[in-house]
Amino acid sequence: MLNFAQTDNLLVLIADDDLDFCTTMADIVQSFNYQTHTIQKPDEALFYIEKNSRRVGLVLLDIEFGPNATLNGIDVLENLRRSYPAIPVIMVTGKGTIETAVKATKLGAINFIEKSILSKEKISEVLSSAMSRLDPRTEAKEIEKFLLANDIVGKTKVMIELGDSIIRFGRTDLNVLISGETGTGKKLVAKAIHNISRRAKYPFVTVDIPNIPKELFQSELFGHNKGSFSGATETKKGLFQSAHKGTLFLDEIGDLSLELQSNLFIPIEEKMIRKVGSIETEELDVRFISATDKDLLFAMKESKFREQLYHRLRECEIRIPPLRERAEDIPPIIDMIVSKHNKDYIDKKFFSPSSIQYMQELEWRGNVRELISVVKVALQTVQREQIEVTDLNKIINLSKPHSPDEPQSEVSISYGKTLKEDLAEVDKKKIEATLERCDGNVSKAAAMLGISRETLHNKVRKYGINTQLYRTKKL
Repeated sequence: MLNFAQTDNLLVLIADDDLDFCTTMADIVQSFNYQTHTIQKPDEALFYIEKNSRRVGLVLLDIEFGPNATLNGIDVLENLRRSYPAIPVIMVTGKGTIETAVKATKLGAINFIEKSILSKEKISEVLSSAMSRLDPRTEAKEIEKFLLANDIVGKTKVMIELGDSIIRFGRTDLNVLISGETGTGKKLVAKAIHNISRRAKYPFVTVDIPNIPKELFQSELFGHNKGSFSGATETKKGLFQSAHKGTLFLDEIGDLSLELQSNLFIPIEEKMIRKVGSIETEELDVRFISATDKDLLFAMKESKFREQLYHRLRECEIRIPPLRERAEDIPPIIDMIVSKHNKDYIDKKFFSPSSIQYMQELEWRGNVRELISVVKVALQTVQREQIEVTDLNKIINLSKPHSPDEPQSEVSISYGKTLKEDLAEVDKKKIEATLERCDGNVSKAAAMLGISRETLHNKVRKYGINTQLYRTKKL
């Protein structure tokens, strides 16, 4: 996001090894009432930004810096995307570097201009385009819309900054590590990164690290040939192949055992894999996003996570703030859940102002996931239209204060039942109500519930629901 309240205070950094070009460009940019600073060496540009990151609002960056330079423009761009994703970059290209400029836009540059066709009008056009994107009020609203379109509710400053990072990193091909407490929505953020990337029309494939048996890890990820081991009755494609041209999301990467971590070095670094039982390698085009609720730096110190894997996965990092750091977002999250419930169930439920304030004051150790669970249980179980604090107290067991070392009590509606059991009951009732509305038509019910037909069949079996009853009711 822009670092200034108004764009007329914007400092434009011009980094190019041609002093005459820098001087000319600075004169033109200043004529549009922007401050400028010029630098001829790429390492000095990085040093200047490091010291003045709050002042620099835009960088005009040369791609080539001459044969004696230790870095080129792409190197500087990659560094900026990792360390200063909020600072937009426009690449300046010379003869024969257009292909590289296109690569730069894939790495996150917002535009590029050619020296050979440079004019005051062209510079004005490019700056105007950049400025329209950098208006802080417009950008905040656009980020908020983007988050909401990806099922992420947030209007607070920390969430707008989160959305900005998602967009900036998403437009690159860098590997992203998402860190945050359990229940903060790491998978939603990963999907949002994918959706804003050039890979959006290709698959988003999730690797559920904790639930893959060690002995099947390589087979699940890289695939196997028929007969390669006992039980391999046919050739199987792995999750890496399924994610070709798209995104592979390594969920809960911190739970991967030390012995298996080295299996990912070459596939991530070289984008090459080999099926179990094969001697041939396959080249894949995959972008990696990882998520963890663990402190990987501490895990490395404890020799529980390999440094080589950490640096391959963390080309840039996004930290999701816990719900307690953005309590102002709790009311709109509740509103979203209530609106969906009332629409699905043709209901008129609502939370009283005091109950909403009460929920804003809670710590929510389970973060957004816990909040959503409690709100859904309240909507499904409270018979009155208006839900009060007393209703929430029946759901959330807060009968006594908890010390920092004392585990929080289970959330429950009735004595002896956990939140998981209550949610299963709510899930069952919702499925039954939907089947009722669809006259037992499983396909229609699945579509209405927003799940696959296979998932609904699995739930029907799990809860022992007789769909035939709903087919015969209307006869």
